[in-house]
Amino acid sequence: MLDLLKTLLYSDAGSSLNNWALLGFRVLLAVELFRVHGLPKFRPQAGAPAEAVPNPLGLPVRLNQLVATLSDTVVPVLVVLGVATRLAVLPTLGVTAVGYFVVHRNDSAVVRDVPYMYTLCFLLVLLLGPGTISVDHYLWSWLSR
Repeated sequence: MLDLLKTLLYSDAGSSLNNWALLGFRVLLAVELFRVHGLPKFRPQAGAPAEAVPNPLGLPVRLNQLVATLSDTVVPVLVVLGVATRLAVLPTLGVTAVGYFVVHRNDSAVVRDVPYMYTLCFLLVLLLGPGTISVDHYLWSWLSR
């Protein structure tokens, strides 16, 4: 059990500079996702129709909408704080990967670029973890005593 928690929570990018860089990367990535994709779910632009969330996998509509909304609103907050980071990025990775491989598979490279870059960035966060400047790190430090 402790090994699983270590895998999920422990993350150290090797040096103080690397950990600060990882924090900056996490924060900038999550804020941009929230600003561009999350905020419109709370306050649609004047005169614009409500955002239509594609459902290429044929999930129940409410479940599809819930996953997309959580991925764009809750996950960025968790990533900024570094809370359950490796688990938290999974829904967003799923949404962006489906966007790239399914929704935009026949679109031009310019259109496919956005979900591709988000997928790569969140995959990096999944693999590296949040670093030492995160709630996960402090939680692991507390649990491993």
